[in-house]
Amino acid sequence: MSRIIEIHPDHPQPHRIGEVVKVLEQGGVIAYPTESGYALGCLLDNKQGADRIRAIRRLPPDHDFTLMCRDLKNLGDYARVGNSQFRYIRSLIPGPYTFILPATREVPRRLQNPKRKTIGLRVSPNAIAQALLEQLPDPLMSVSLILPGEEMVMTDAWSIKDEIGHALDLIVDGGYSGHEPTTVIDLTEDEPVVVREGQGAVPQ
Repeated sequence: MSRIIEIHPDHPQPHRIGEVVKVLEQGGVIAYPTESGYALGCLLDNKQGADRIRAIRRLPPDHDFTLMCRDLKNLGDYARVGNSQFRYIRSLIPGPYTFILPATREVPRRLQNPKRKTIGLRVSPNAIAQALLEQLPDPLMSVSLILPGEEMVMTDAWSIKDEIGHALDLIVDGGYSGHEPTTVIDLTEDEPVVVREGQGAVPQ
């Protein structure tokens, strides 16, 4: 059964963030808050962790995992993006958006959409997510915490513990988070395509 660690939502305590990082470095799977509900996460090279997340969410093979990034500094390491797409993303982040982009070879194939070779990317303004990523060398492999058969993302750490605590190593309690998922925008073609309308306003 996972444990819960409470972290201040606006001023994350560095020593507690360090505890979460240690769990991730030891191969753990965590639940952590974002501005659009809680998410599941593990390190990018954690194959077993990714498999555990797939099992928790019962994800199909073609589901795009998301790389939760601190900023766009290393975007080119993980996604092929042109100047116009880069400017488009930069105008919307940090915020409740997930962008679908062509993946580079740096992204493990098991995390890519097997047919389209794409990966999701997002930058959250959530202070806890940002603090975690400051202490990690790579993005966090992540998916929204939406239970099988449900449409809404989970928003409360204690409810997560009750529902799936047995399948996680740590739950970060950063208080209540927004309940509406991100807006998903496909940037694999010349023009952006909104795949899912969520919390983020659809750009005109």
